[in-house]
Amino acid sequence: MADARELLDAGERLGPEELRALQLERLRASLRHAYEQVPFYRESFDKAGIRPKDCRSLEDLARFPFTTKADLRENYPFGMFAVPRERIRRLHASSGTTGRPTVVGYTENDLSMWADMVARSIRAAGGRPGDVVHVAYGYGLFTGGLGAHYGAERLGCTVVPASGGMTARQVQLIQDLEPAVIMVTPSYMLTLLDEFERQGVDPRTTSLRVGIFGAEPWTEQMRREIEERFAIDAVDIYGLSEVVGPGVAQECVETKDGLTVWEDHFYPEVIDPLTGEVLPEGERGELVFTSLTKEAMPIIRYRTRDLTRLLPGTARVFRRMEKISGRSDDLVILRGVNLFPTQIEEIVLRTPGVAPHFQLRLTRTGRMDSLTVRAEARPGATPEVREAAARSIVTAVKNGIGVSVDVEIVEPESLERSVGKIRRIVDLRPRDTGQG
Repeated sequence: MADARELLDAGERLGPEELRALQLERLRASLRHAYEQVPFYRESFDKAGIRPKDCRSLEDLARFPFTTKADLRENYPFGMFAVPRERIRRLHASSGTTGRPTVVGYTENDLSMWADMVARSIRAAGGRPGDVVHVAYGYGLFTGGLGAHYGAERLGCTVVPASGGMTARQVQLIQDLEPAVIMVTPSYMLTLLDEFERQGVDPRTTSLRVGIFGAEPWTEQMRREIEERFAIDAVDIYGLSEVVGPGVAQECVETKDGLTVWEDHFYPEVIDPLTGEVLPEGERGELVFTSLTKEAMPIIRYRTRDLTRLLPGTARVFRRMEKISGRSDDLVILRGVNLFPTQIEEIVLRTPGVAPHFQLRLTRTGRMDSLTVRAEARPGATPEVREAAARSIVTAVKNGIGVSVDVEIVEPESLERSVGKIRRIVDLRPRDTGQG
């Protein structure tokens, strides 16, 4: 442990009082920057009757209004930028599958800070300078690939920019180039595992020792499956493009007890998703982030919709956030029962003959909502095994969650994927009605 602490950077060595003083200084500067340079924030703050000078303590942040994804879309594409366009060095954007995409910009300093935070994250996960890092996140407008890439280079690693897709080739590259670290979505990692086994290669014999997984919620059951089948340490990374990208928080390999938030650059709050009230540390609610050092696009009290809770720090002075349990906008209310995709994932993962890849399809017949769980069969699963798996999932959902669902076991790799992720919820109900 002493050797590991020698690797910590100056931010990670701050004491509690030093950290709070730095956070307040940076928070006040970020609020001023947003108010003075972004018309949206000036109007939002004025409407709430609050000014940056009114922030005299970290607790005063709760008096400022929230920012939502709808706000970003309404200011598409450049309305949230706080610097002249000629200072922007890179643009990223969300997929825009549910409306206009959200566009984020980065100055040269923003890109350097982002690379520093991803480098810090890789080091906290167990990566070291000189390691080969296999990046299988998607490249392009999605922040995962390039964020991981530049962070690994900043740490002093050798990067294999594999991106997503071409699974058989990725397996070959892992065997030939001998990476120590892989950065990828957990669902695509399981696809790689299946391909190793399809090729007759024992996944436990690879050079990999650390997997850094993010971009989608995943459970402790999935962690155990990956670690046991691959003989690696599987750790969580968190980020979102609106805040910066991957590298906002990282699980430390020595503890694996939740994600350490890099609080010297990103200030977290957890709120009641219905009332907006800030919740005490340890209570579960919706995660909110305020950027402390971003130039191009400061973000003030951004509602992530991710559900978690804040906990005291262990491996670092910074607070931890529990693994994301789901999203407030992924909540399915089915015949009066609350259900999250992660609950289904736990059931699918312990069902023999079924791969950990599934999708929830919501339909409505008359006034009645129905949910179908579509799960991929493992390669080689017989019809009898598939039928037994479907019955098992039906029973487990009914007994564990308290609602009846239909189950379809579909062919391996038949569910649609985007940047390595499966779209978890497909809502086919009429648009003019809500969940019921």
